[in-house]
Amino acid sequence: MATSEPLIKLTRGVPPPESFPTSQLSECAVAALAKHGDVVLQYGSSRGFAPLRTAIAQDSGADEGQIIVGQGSLELLDLCARMLIEPGDVAYAEQPSYDRTLVVLRRVGAQVVGFPLENDGPNVEALETRLRSGEKPALFYLVPDFQNPSGTVLSGAKRQRIAELAREYEFWLVEDIPYRRLRYRGEDLPTLHELAPERVIQMSSFSKLICPGLRVGYVTLPDPLVDGMAKMAEDTYISPSFVNQAIIAEYMERGWLAPQIAQLKELYEPRLNAMLQALEAHFAGLATWRRPDGGFFVGMTLSADIKAERLLQAGREANLALTDGRSFFADGEGDRFVRLPFCALTPEEIEEGIGRLAKVVQSL
Repeated sequence: MATSEPLIKLTRGVPPPESFPTSQLSECAVAALAKHGDVVLQYGSSRGFAPLRTAIAQDSGADEGQIIVGQGSLELLDLCARMLIEPGDVAYAEQPSYDRTLVVLRRVGAQVVGFPLENDGPNVEALETRLRSGEKPALFYLVPDFQNPSGTVLSGAKRQRIAELAREYEFWLVEDIPYRRLRYRGEDLPTLHELAPERVIQMSSFSKLICPGLRVGYVTLPDPLVDGMAKMAEDTYISPSFVNQAIIAEYMERGWLAPQIAQLKELYEPRLNAMLQALEAHFAGLATWRRPDGGFFVGMTLSADIKAERLLQAGREANLALTDGRSFFADGEGDRFVRLPFCALTPEEIEEGIGRLAKVVQSL
């Protein structure tokens, strides 16, 4: 039965409008065009706007010559997949994993193998077993910090072991870190790139830190892959939007990124706390879930054997928008998985939404 209650969207992990530094970006846009108009309004290098590549290198400690800036990290991931994968090649991913990555990998003809996530990352024993069998993956895609969709953080021991296996069996690690700087408590762990820079393709973006609308992402590649990636980017879109990249470069030059990240943490941590408190209050005995220290998501697994179609339909009838959990699983076996983004909802909306969701699950 339909409800008149307001729609609550437990779907996309998008930054809320109140997180956007709109007035600062307006200043940066004017300044960027005044300083660099003749450059940024023209075609440019497929590697990206040089001052932004310099700023990213200084901010991340990476080698500027290994950085390519493009139209968001998903497009760069698509270029990586097309560059590294031939139809029929095997590609590894966490399970669950970012659903759009699974789409990208399948679109280039990869056979995607998912490794079940444990509390500290994917099952490394299963990974070693497949590698020892002689299987040769083209790449292994991971989100080590506050993973989308589960919120999981890859442990230090597993980071070290996965880096060692990439060296030993000579496959590429694609490390996606858009949420890494959104840690609300606890200490950072080394990146895979820090552990095995010669085997790691590391990508991130400014979508979660500044805003998605500018579509500025970047990738740091090992030397053997940089030129090929730049050529593929050039053949795909000639050059990215230098206007957008110049705005980000100006923003960083003014020293505004670090204060922005601090404000985001102040905004998001109470929302994470509200999500965890609501789950404790409403889902004890009904599900298990991750308890992340950052990011945008809490991943939950229902205890009952409920099919995704029934959950989605019952959610719609309760005016709850949910994401199909199966889309995050390489094998499609995600009926009981629910991704819960807390980033764009107020604590009050989170409490209401999780309470409503618990009633839906109990009814099923």
